[in-house]
Parts: sequence; C-alpha cells; structure tokens
Amino acid sequence: MPRKADSALLAGALLLGGLAQAGEPPGWLYYGGDQGGRHYSTAQQIDRDNVGDLEVAWVSRSGDAAAYGEEMAKTSTQSTPILLPPAAGESLVYCTPFNRVIALDPASGEQRWSFDPDIDRRGDRPFRCRGVSYAEERRAAPGGHCRHRIYTSTHDRHLWAIDASDGKPCAGFGTGGKVSLYGEEGLQPGDVSNSSAPVVANGVVVTGSTVIDFARATTPRGSVMAFDSYSGKPLWQFDPLLGHADSGSANVWAPMSVDVGNGLLYLPTSAASPDYYGVDRPGNDLYANSVVALDLRSGAVRWHFQHVRHDLWDYDTPAQPILFEWRKDGRRIPALAQLTKQGFVFVFNRLTGEPLWEITEQPVPPSQIPGERASPTQPKPIAPPQLLDPFLMPGDAWGLTPWDRGDCAEQLGALDNLGLFTPTSENLTLMYPGSLGGANWGGGALLDDTGMLLVNINNVAFTGQLIPTAAEPAPGEEKQDHPAAGHRMRVTMQGTPYDIEIGSLQSFLGIPCNPPPWGKLVAVDLLKGTIAWETALGSVHEMGPVTAPFHIEWGTPNLGGGIATAGGLFFIGATMDRQFRAFDVSNGNTLWQYTLPVDATATPMTYEYRGKQYVVINAGGHHMFQRGTGDYLYAFALPARGAKP
Repeated sequence: MPRKADSALLAGALLLGGLAQAGEPPGWLYYGGDQGGRHYSTAQQIDRDNVGDLEVAWVSRSGDAAAYGEEMAKTSTQSTPILLPPAAGESLVYCTPFNRVIALDPASGEQRWSFDPDIDRRGDRPFRCRGVSYAEERRAAPGGHCRHRIYTSTHDRHLWAIDASDGKPCAGFGTGGKVSLYGEEGLQPGDVSNSSAPVVANGVVVTGSTVIDFARATTPRGSVMAFDSYSGKPLWQFDPLLGHADSGSANVWAPMSVDVGNGLLYLPTSAASPDYYGVDRPGNDLYANSVVALDLRSGAVRWHFQHVRHDLWDYDTPAQPILFEWRKDGRRIPALAQLTKQGFVFVFNRLTGEPLWEITEQPVPPSQIPGERASPTQPKPIAPPQLLDPFLMPGDAWGLTPWDRGDCAEQLGALDNLGLFTPTSENLTLMYPGSLGGANWGGGALLDDTGMLLVNINNVAFTGQLIPTAAEPAPGEEKQDHPAAGHRMRVTMQGTPYDIEIGSLQSFLGIPCNPPPWGKLVAVDLLKGTIAWETALGSVHEMGPVTAPFHIEWGTPNLGGGIATAGGLFFIGATMDRQFRAFDVSNGNTLWQYTLPVDATATPMTYEYRGKQYVVINAGGHHMFQRGTGDYLYAFALPARGAKP
C-alpha cells in the first residue's frame, strides 16, 4: 500500500498537468501545455513515420494587419492558443498582440467570437500577448454566464475575465469585467505593460508585468498581483525589490508556473533597474534574477534561488519554470528545472528549494566602474553542462574568408574579455551570451517523465560599452526593445552617468564573429546531467542582402519555443527563416518543415479533436527581427485517409 506522502505526490502530479481523464483526447488547456510548463502532449497520431505527410488543415487570420496598419511594425506575435474543454465550448482561444481574444472552431479555424478590450496604445513598448488562461469558476452558477472563464492581462494594464462561450465580460469581476492594475502612481503603457498569460488556480488569479528596460535608473516596481478569481478582489502583492527604493523592475514578464496540489506559485524574476549600472543599487538585489516560490493563497515566500547576483548583464530569468517528477535511483521527488540566459539549467526540489544537482560558486571579474561592487562569485551547477560555450578568444574567430575572419580576430583581441560575467565598462566588452540568451521565453519541452529536456538556444556573441552621457550618439545607432542580431542600440540609463551601447559582434560582412550554429536545439538529460545531442536550428539563407536558393543550416537567432509529443516529435518555429520544423526527439534529425509567410516567433501547440490531431502555430513575425509581420494562425494535420494515392 503506498505511503501517504507517495499518494500526495501522485495526486499532485495529476493536478499539475491538468491531465485528460481516461478516454479523453489529448488537449492543450494551458499556455505551457500544463500548469508546470512542460510543453508536452500525449498525442501520437502524428509520429516519426507519417509526419512527412503533414499538410495545412486551415489558416485563420485575426484581422490585425488590416485594422492596425503601420502599428504592426511594433508588434511581436507570440501567442500560443489553448483548447477549452467541452463544458466550456471546446473552442481554440488565443490573443493577438493588441490583446484581442479570438475563439475558433478547432476543426475549421472559423471564428466563433472575439473580444476587443480596446487597449490604450500609447507609449513606446511593443505590443505582444503570449496567451490567455482558462478556469472553471465553481462559485458561479452551473450553466450560468462566466461559469467558464478566460483571463487575460493587457498592454494597458488591465486584468479581464470574459465568458469562455461568448467572449463577453464577466460583470461580477472587478468593474464591468476588468480590474485596473494601475494605482495612484499613474503609470503609462510605455512604462509598464503585460505580455504573459496570468496564472489561475485554487480561486486565485495572478499576473506579472513587463517593465520598461534600460531607459532610467528608477523604473516602476515589478510587483506581482493576486486577485480573487471570482470577484477580482485584491488578495496580495509581492515586490521582488521591496526595500530597494532607488531601483525598480525585477518584474515577472516570463510565464509563471503553479503546483496546484501543493499550493505553490513559481516566479521567474527579471533584472533590477538600471540593467547595466548598479552603483545605486548595492548588494545582491534580492529577489531579482531569481526563482521565487510563493504560497499561492498568501503570497508568502517559501523558498528562493538567485542565479545572478547584482546583475550587470540583463540576465533576466527568461523562461517558465518547468515542474516535473524526478525519478532517479528509486527516488521520486517533485522537481523544478529553470533555464537561464547564461545557458545554465538549475534543478531543484520544488517543495524545499534544495538543489538536485550541486551548485558551486564561480569566481568572476570585478567591475572597472568607480563605486560599482560586482559580486565576486556567481552560482554555477555542476550539471548539466552549460548549453553554450562562452569562451571566445581571437583564435576562435570565425569567417567565410581569411579577411573577415581576421577582422573578427582583431575585434576580439581589442575587447575586454575575461569570460562569462565580465562587467561592461567604458571599454568595449564581450557579452557572450547577450541579453537574448542562451535560453529565452520559449523555455523548453520535457519528454514525459524521461527527464529529457529539449530547448532552443541563441548563440550569438554581443558587445557592450558604457558611454558617458556627455558623448553624442554615433551615426546609425537606434533605440530598440532589445538588440537583435545585426543591430546596435544605444539607450539612456537616465539617472546614471552612462548610456549603454549594445550590438552583435560581427565582421565587415555582417556575419557573426563566433562560430556557428548561431541558434541551436539542445537535448539535455536532466537525470544524467549530460547533453544527449544538439543540432543547428535555422537556416541563414534569407538573412543576407540576397536570398540564397537553398537552405544554409548554420542556425539563426530565435524567439519562441517548441513542444514535444508522444509521437517522438519536437515541433518548433522561432527562427529567422519562416520555417516550421519537426525534429526527431531521439537524435535531432529534421523530419519535416514548412515555409510560412512570415517568421513564427511563437510557441506551437497540439490537440486532438474529433479523431484528428492538429498542430497549430502563430505566424506574425517579431519587431526586433524586422523581417515582416502578419496575423496568421496555421493548423496542420495528416491528410484524410484515401486522400493520397
């Protein structure tokens, strides 16, 4: 007979995944597939043997391109749809970058309803929405309006609850269906907005925020806010930088996870402001750059781990914490894996915060900036190995010819470069990885209970330099949300003595100076602490001044994530080549790919509906890559039996 602790563990595992009951087809009820962000589906109708037959089942367009015109240039299409359960209407629901919520027929892509919150579009922040959340509100009348609810957080900082069957606001939630997330501070959408889906569990709905980067020393607080999911009544707030008055941010912009059975909420917190200058925020900036476990009902801290101390590199915690069961040497431990921009994977007991792979202290270089007190050490797990190699010396320079390779070697020789965590200074400094990572918000996909994690990685070297504020910007410098490959940006850190200039390290041919692949897919065995395999992710054939007539698989910068299925497949877009790919999870071989009209910088999802498995991805481009935008939602499926000879 199982012990009580084992029974609780099994119950927690069932609650964690929101798993389908016996006989129900696989669905996708949450942004990350389940509440723990595993990005995994038990669907296996599409498998290694037949994935090559995939074809377009339907295409739906949101209408944003026609409605918003030039404003589309400020968008990043990042939404992952969810499939509602039959009791809630069984619609496929997603959000557009302008926070419109749209419900579709899962078989045809025909629109069933839409909801437009008519957001305030002021400010400089790009428009984005990664997803919406669903919950059955059992305090509402059975069969009544808003028994089944969709929750969404908007660009202009409102939390909405709308009915899952018709998209109309829930009148009893807040005021007219929405709660304002602004207080007396009177913040504008350009200062603070929202991108990731809220978390809903046990009668509580929790939302993070996206706070303006780089621009000034003291930014809005990165408070996480919790509300009663029925009434919208405030329950608690958590400020990761409480007591640090001369800073700000440390916000939670990446997706959160929740262990429903144990009542724990997991926050991936970002860097404190300003990102690259810490003189006025001495100390470690707790709880910035951390995984923080909170009690879902009270907001009390249960444990935390800080993976970057006194961040000077914009190494936010970028991805949803992944909750799973650690099964090793007869042990069954509720676990959490956290990916970082540095390319580390930290693994913990998610109930206690105890590391499941030992964490060591790595000595790192001091800062050259007067008054800056960089942390003397940074944490590093003994396993798994770092997912990219940040060691880059002149002899490692890469190029197509001796001339551009020599140019890269000369540039590398002139940089301040003491390895990972070299602080920026008034000298040009290597930043490898840069603020895109490593890993980013796409996170990873865990293959069921095997402990095998698949994650896409950026692998492009950047440089950074602190410029005294009296200096004039150089020609061609531009302000961006983040530096993308091939671009340099210079932004103010108002309230400090410096601006920051950041850009990719490339030769006079515009090619990265570090060896390819510049984007890659890595399979990590969390239980063995090893890399099982890795492969290039993306082709550069469209990234040059002239499009090549064939693919060149050197990898590209990538944003968005992937999903794994029981059919032995890993599906991902994310790259700067308009491709949607399926990989074999056992070895990384590409089994299928499809050319989309624009880049798909979003995470796909999959579901079974009326006996057919569909794979769906949002294709709308990303403002940082400047490769075009759109408003497409593509669904793929196997052809009907007998449709092909």
